Amino acid sequence: QVQLVESGGGSVQPGGSLSLSCAASGSISSTDLMGWYRQAPGKERELVARFSFNSIINYAESAKGRFTISRDYAKNTVYLQMNSLKPEDTAVYYCNLKTPTMGGLRDYWGQGTQVTVSS
Repeated sequence: QVQLVESGGGSVQPGGSLSLSCAASGSISSTDLMGWYRQAPGKERELVARFSFNSIINYAESAKGRFTISRDYAKNTVYLQMNSLKPEDTAVYYCNLKTPTMGGLRDYWGQGTQVTVSS
């Protein structure tokens, strides 16, 4: 079993920065894929940034140039540095971990952390 605990959300003015962290515990492997998704009110959950196979990083177009994902394998923690935040970045941000299994990738989700960008 895997547990994901996010931290670092909050409120910030447009143009500001926030840093999110997600600590994973339980049956973690270096082959697990970790990333960040977000869900705004009335919208579907969407990718923000993630590590794919071979450590390739995928960013949503809206995140490119402003957000940076990083991972500390020793601490089983993934980070999301968000700069130049915009009101449209307001959402609940979820940490995601994908574990390879015989049947494909299994998803685990954190409880989510609120990010609000408002003046």
